[in-house]
Amino acid sequence: MESSQVQREIREWRRHLHMRPELSAQETATTAFLEERLLAFGLLPRRLAPTGVVADIGQGGPLIALRADIDALPIVEDSLAPYASRTPGVMHACGHDAHTAMLLGVAKRLQEHPPRSGRVRLLFQAAEEVPPGGALALVEAGVLEDVAMIFGIHVQSGLPVGTAAIGPGPVTANSDRFEIVLHGAAGHAAMPHEAKDAIVMAGHLIVALQTIVARSVDPLAPAAVSIGRLEAGYAANVVADRARLLGTVRSLDSATRDLIEERLGTLARTTAGAFGGTAELHYARGYPSVENAPEPSRLFAQAARDVLGAEHVRGALTQLAGEDFGHYTHEVPGAFLNLGSGAPDRDFPHHHPRFDIDEGALELGVRIWLRLVDLALAHLAASPSVP
Repeated sequence: MESSQVQREIREWRRHLHMRPELSAQETATTAFLEERLLAFGLLPRRLAPTGVVADIGQGGPLIALRADIDALPIVEDSLAPYASRTPGVMHACGHDAHTAMLLGVAKRLQEHPPRSGRVRLLFQAAEEVPPGGALALVEAGVLEDVAMIFGIHVQSGLPVGTAAIGPGPVTANSDRFEIVLHGAAGHAAMPHEAKDAIVMAGHLIVALQTIVARSVDPLAPAAVSIGRLEAGYAANVVADRARLLGTVRSLDSATRDLIEERLGTLARTTAGAFGGTAELHYARGYPSVENAPEPSRLFAQAARDVLGAEHVRGALTQLAGEDFGHYTHEVPGAFLNLGSGAPDRDFPHHHPRFDIDEGALELGVRIWLRLVDLALAHLAASPSVP
């Protein structure tokens, strides 16, 4: 494919998907579109989950996997772009439409020019945005069988088009959620001494929870504890007997993860107890951190440098965001690259109602993927026992 044709087709696919976003595990039209395109390329897509598809290219030899996520978010798009979402309350606000379009471009090119040796598995994965994440379902269905390495690309606002970030080590966080329920005793607001105020417990607990990262976690270990929702009370003159706090915990290592969970429970129980109440902690572990393995990271960085130039490729952009690609990297060596997509006139952060990308990133992503395929398969063919 000529460069102009690559740009045109990938842009058209991305805009088609952007106008028709679907929520996690509901990507039926997106899946049908992908199956139609892949069949037209001459591939044989298959489903390992109700939505999303997998396709293989190549005959024999080492196998690598490339992954794109396909789901959107429950966000009302605030955009005047001609390709703005046509689905009320749903928007591609994280770039998954771009990831999908880029991997379609890779599929077409690789089918036209298959790898000389080795195989490539293309994963168009559903439900990245909702725990436990669609990656886990594919892992459990055996999608990584015989896979030596796996790779993912994520467009990145804040990084200019023509740049990328990649390196070994953790690049996203363990992403957990928790619920704390505080129990007191209701009463009349004019006689608070006869009640046990769950709202007072909640207020003190919210402040106390800030000490976990500030005073319990090693200052050199990145972590975050955030309360996103508080529910309590019935009326202005009624002392609340119950309060409910919902929050999230982010960490990069298992020891910090365990410590924060323990401290949450201890602080909840002791704070509630100080005011005559009780507390329950419900802690749900979500996505594991994405861990970039050394050799896949080296290969991905080389591919990016070959396409963008060495001066435009920086080290890993480590974030406390969650990403279910971690389910893959905890099973096989892999690497995750952040591709610059910042649009100067509309560079809003991910999950923002006005999020958009500079579509010049699309062709660059395809070129990086294709160069990576050559490098990774050549590396594995030369040293198959050392992924």
